[in-house]
Amino acid sequence: MTLQSPNATHETHRSADRARSNGPTVLRVLRDTLAYARRRDYTGWDYGDGMSSRIRRALPVDNKWVNLAFQETIKRAPVNVRPLFLVEQRRNYKGTALFAMTNLNFDRLTTDIDYDPADGANYLAEARDLLDWLVENRSRGYSGYCGGHNHEIQHLDGRGVPNDPDVVSTSYGVKALLAGADIDSRYPEMARTAAAFVTDDLDYREVDGGDGAIINYHMNHSDDYYTINAGALGARILVELYDFFGDRVLLDRATKILDHIARLQTDVGGWHYREPADASHLSMDSHHNGFVVEAFQQYRSLTGSSRYDDTVDRALSFYRGLFEADGAPRFDEENAYPRDIHAAAQGILVFTYAGELDVAERILRWTLRNLYAGDGRFYFRKGRFYTKRITLMRWCQAWMAYAMSEYLTAQRISGAPVGEN
Repeated sequence: MTLQSPNATHETHRSADRARSNGPTVLRVLRDTLAYARRRDYTGWDYGDGMSSRIRRALPVDNKWVNLAFQETIKRAPVNVRPLFLVEQRRNYKGTALFAMTNLNFDRLTTDIDYDPADGANYLAEARDLLDWLVENRSRGYSGYCGGHNHEIQHLDGRGVPNDPDVVSTSYGVKALLAGADIDSRYPEMARTAAAFVTDDLDYREVDGGDGAIINYHMNHSDDYYTINAGALGARILVELYDFFGDRVLLDRATKILDHIARLQTDVGGWHYREPADASHLSMDSHHNGFVVEAFQQYRSLTGSSRYDDTVDRALSFYRGLFEADGAPRFDEENAYPRDIHAAAQGILVFTYAGELDVAERILRWTLRNLYAGDGRFYFRKGRFYTKRITLMRWCQAWMAYAMSEYLTAQRISGAPVGEN
């Protein structure tokens, strides 16, 4: 279920000609990115995976501060120290969902524009295998379908265990399973049960004073703050399930969550990571704001409602300011660096869905010039003085693969030229 751009309403012979002449350059990068992941069985290192260090796990003590030392040292090191710390490479749940949708998109793209991927891969079969993995490896024992990271995460106020479900990972699992409806009707039926996870396990509740509704990020969530982008992605789950199954209750609940988030929009048009803002070290960072914008875009796309038009317009105005004129992503409203691959990928998605393919293309051009290693491999971050030449399977590979596939899909439909990326 690809989010439809309001400007991508029909396909013409002219757009097909443009796709054939301009598409293969980006398609080739996308093909190589999928090949990189496929050769590794979609398994690799991930952001924040330091707790899976075999050295840490072999220690005779289990201490929060020791755990944080391992996790944060591995996460923040300027070079990849994961081999040194014997960090295990695993399949990430969210990354698997992104790769499943990318394979589905690539299969359709190569069929529609008669492009030979030249690697003999069966992208539809790859998508099916990944979707089956999402079903088999879902978090069990909850009210409905859900998923989480495949490694432990140490927080200051708690600890997430492997497969501890969260709304963000679940939202992409739901999106992937709905996208695979034509392959197997079991997928959307499984996704449908995620509504119970959102409402029951994540404690959907209306806010006093009729100010909408909120949900928790995950099962161990603190009541001292609200994670705004997580609520937005929970609303996206409900509105996408409403679109597929027609259950009006799901739409009503999604609307109430987004009503509350719309009221949390700052005067400049963006959102802080948490409410209250001082509950996180993050401010109005780029990729999390992109999640929020995308949730409102999807609501408008699937319902046809103008309810949040002003919210989206102000959000896009702010969000454009999180990218430089050449397409480079800023980290947040105050800091240009580090320029993160995830921020770039999310920017490509948001502006693709806004119908601003020229902006999406600029971000893609910048990313390929600055964070692409070649042979389908992307780097993690570009700092002011050096680039972190680390490749993370979900954070780098899955996000960029999915962003490119969505961009190319919209490009094919609208006829906007890809350019020499």
